Amino acid sequence: MGEVDYLTTAEVATRYRTEPGTVRYWRHRGYGPRWVRVGRRVLYSAAEIERFDAWLARQEAA
Repeated sequence: MGEVDYLTTAEVATRYRTEPGTVRYWRHRGYGPRWVRVGRRVLYSAAEIERFDAWLARQEAA
């Protein structure tokens, strides 16, 4: 079974050139990449980041 890479909220914020608070707000609003809670940490899988990127690209094209 392959290993899955996960990003933290801070890493996701850096990727989208925004603040971690913005990513937390997205999560609260149900926007942005899907996340999982592991203990007290919120993590985002690399595959989910790719899915969200594709969704953003489709929104731009529309």
